[in-house]
Amino acid sequence: MDNLEYQRYHEAKNHTSAEFPYNTYLCSIPRDFTEVPLHWHDEMELVVIHKGRGRVSVNFQTETVFAGDIVMILPGQLHSISGLDTYAMEYENILFLPSMLISGAPDLCAENYILPLTKAELSADTFLTPARSYYPEISSCIREIDHLCSARPTGYQLAVKGWLFQFLFHLVCHQKEQTSFTRSQTKHLEKMKRILSYIEAHFSEPISVEKVAELTYYSKSHFMKFFKTYTGKGFTEYLNDYRLARAAEMLRATDLSLLEIAARSGFENLSYFNRMFKRKYGISPGKYRDIKSS
Repeated sequence: MDNLEYQRYHEAKNHTSAEFPYNTYLCSIPRDFTEVPLHWHDEMELVVIHKGRGRVSVNFQTETVFAGDIVMILPGQLHSISGLDTYAMEYENILFLPSMLISGAPDLCAENYILPLTKAELSADTFLTPARSYYPEISSCIREIDHLCSARPTGYQLAVKGWLFQFLFHLVCHQKEQTSFTRSQTKHLEKMKRILSYIEAHFSEPISVEKVAELTYYSKSHFMKFFKTYTGKGFTEYLNDYRLARAAEMLRATDLSLLEIAARSGFENLSYFNRMFKRKYGISPGKYRDIKSS
């Protein structure tokens, strides 16, 4: 697994195939990447923790997760994954488009349950731990799906859909009391998406705190507090981390010179780029390229 999977805040790439929009893959922190930054996408995502512990944030709710926990992330929800102290964490990412469970005809299941659930109009638990009364049922669904996707018997796609229906059935049966986002929380989410989209589009250009603060209609000082509250990092640190991740991507995928990569990732000074890169990855950009290309 490569952290290229997570270099886009709003992941526009297709994780799944058009014919069968379901995909699963294994990830490890910190072996594969140090963190998965805030992002969102159109698929529903399940994060299944296999070993260790870490931190997962979904729409600004952050929890420590342990082996056995399952995190359900709805389409469009901002989420991130990170390590915790010195612990490693191995987990499975499951991504699928809810549309794979919806027929083209008028569909009672879609209209009454699937669409309201994916739009958070039905309130289901996000962090599914063994303490939940229905945990054995939902974890069994995931085990069955994993087995099917590994063995791939003829027609396994039919059974995968069946188990996904079972999984959603248990969520709907045990939906909790509706706790809708406040108007203020919804605005904060939209502001954060606006910021992250701007960073993605303009990271190679000079970006000032004042310019990004304008996107939120906050003063500079208010914006700085807002950003650190919801990301855990100052804006400059966060921007540098994003630029360095994009630089690492270019080092792996292109033959561009270090000077060109530094410029394209938003660093005007090569020595500063080298210093920041080594601080983040522990090695120089040149050595990083050598290791990744060998």
